[in-house]
Parts: sequence; structure tokens; C-alpha cells
Amino acid sequence: MLRLWRWYQNCLAVHPLKTQIISSGLIWGLGDIAAQSVTHYTAKSHPQFSDEVKGLKINWKRVATTSLFGFGFVGPVGHFWYEGLDRLIRVRLKMQSNSFRFVGTKVAIDGIIFGPLDLLVFFTYMGFSTGKTTPQIKEDVKRDFLPALAVEGGIWPILQVANFRFVPVRNQLLYVNFFCLLDSCFLSWIEQQEDAPWKQWFTSFLQLNEEKDQGR
Repeated sequence: MLRLWRWYQNCLAVHPLKTQIISSGLIWGLGDIAAQSVTHYTAKSHPQFSDEVKGLKINWKRVATTSLFGFGFVGPVGHFWYEGLDRLIRVRLKMQSNSFRFVGTKVAIDGIIFGPLDLLVFFTYMGFSTGKTTPQIKEDVKRDFLPALAVEGGIWPILQVANFRFVPVRNQLLYVNFFCLLDSCFLSWIEQQEDAPWKQWFTSFLQLNEEKDQGR
């Protein structure tokens, strides 16, 4: 394991962008395999679906599609995002590294900008990759975005506090990618849940707020 870590660090030092793109793609692919496994065994545990569910059969086209999201978006965007965010706060805002304000500002900007953008791009990309139309994708985003944002909004800020406080900038995307193994699994599972009752609650809550705004 130590040898593997040293090999990764060497690759990161020599080819930082390329290394982070490849590692992101592989991790998101593994996450989707895990998501399909979770979905399969969850369906198998429900009596109403147990007779219909057979052995686990991985959808490799979906794995490739999800992996491509890691290659094409998470890797390159994450590489420039974390380095640029650190430089912005240290140089432009002149905050002391690892101070409370420094970490808090990083977490806030990351949660307000990168988190929602990542979710929006993921659900839009997955929709187009499966051949859905723009109106269908808009409905899917309404259905999936808010539940995912609500759940992730309570988890990622805590993870990012530790990331921005203790992890060197060059390894921050690796830290994020480690948890993206779970996150990609979660997002793939969210997307596969379609119109689950718990997601409909979020949708109805959003519609209720829209109706209140329109009534003013």
C-alpha cells in the first residue's frame, strides 16, 4: 500500500492533471458498479420485487457513461478548482492558511458554487447520455436535484472542513475522490430511484413553495 501511495504521489508530481483525470474516471466507474449492486440487492430484499429480480448483471454501458463523467468533468474541473480556490483565498483575499476564516470561506464557496454545479452537470449529463429529451431532463433535475443537494449539503461541508484544514492542496482532489467513490454510488442510486416516495416529498415541498411565491 505504501509503495502504491508513493507511485501515485510520483505520478501526481510529474503529471498532476492527467493523474487526477484518470483517478477520477476510475473512481466514478467503481462507484457506479457499487450503486448498481446496492440497487439490485435492495430490490431483492423487497417482497414485491424479489420474484422479478434475478442475478446481478452489471450495465457496463452505464458504468462507462458514469466513468466518463469522472474523466471529463470531475478530474479536470476539480484539479483547477481546488488549486484556484486556494490561490484566490490566500493571494486575493489575503487570509492566513488553515485559519478559521480561511477554512470557513473555502467550505462556503465550495458548497455554494462547486457542489450544486457538480450535481446539475451530473444529472444533465446522465439524462442526455441515455437519450432523454431536454424537457425530460428538466423534470429529472427537478425530481433528483433537491433531494441530492439536501443530503449532500449535510455531509460534504463536514468532510471539506477536514480536507481544507489538514490536507495539502495537491492531495485535496484525491481526498475528494476517495469520498466520491461513495458519492458517485449515492448519485447513481439517486438517479436510479426515479419517482421514489421520499423524492416525491422533496418535489411537492418545492412546488408548495413555488405556489406560495406566485400567490404573493
